[in-house]
Amino acid sequence: MGPYEVRKNDFLISTDRSLLNLDIIHGYLSKESYWAMNIPRELVEKSIEHSLCFGIYHQQQQVGFGRLITDQATFAYLADVFVLESYRGKGLSKWLMESIHAHPELQGLRRWVLGTRDAHGLYTQFGWAELPEELRHRFMHRQDRKTY
Repeated sequence: MGPYEVRKNDFLISTDRSLLNLDIIHGYLSKESYWAMNIPRELVEKSIEHSLCFGIYHQQQQVGFGRLITDQATFAYLADVFVLESYRGKGLSKWLMESIHAHPELQGLRRWVLGTRDAHGLYTQFGWAELPEELRHRFMHRQDRKTY
């Protein structure tokens, strides 16, 4: 199956890795995000290599990004979602979420997980909620590894 693509006016959302601009992605994550500040470029490259990535493009320039760590069968972790500041307020993050949820290879997933400090309103629109206590999820934080 080729890249998944959705178009709206002058904008494109695509999973085509050849379109990704690593300078934009690494620049945002390492300098502007609260979750990956100072992350090395090599880690960003590796994370992209092992994820299903969605780029947002305006006239062939990357203006947003999101990636899923997924088996494409039962589970996905949504990470690194952003829209460049100059493109915010245009509904692009909402359109990105609609497009991710509509991807044909993700329709059978039972569980989706994400972490956010400030975008609860966006994700709630798409059915995301706090983890219920009865799911008994756990996490492991490796103190010997730098957190991004």
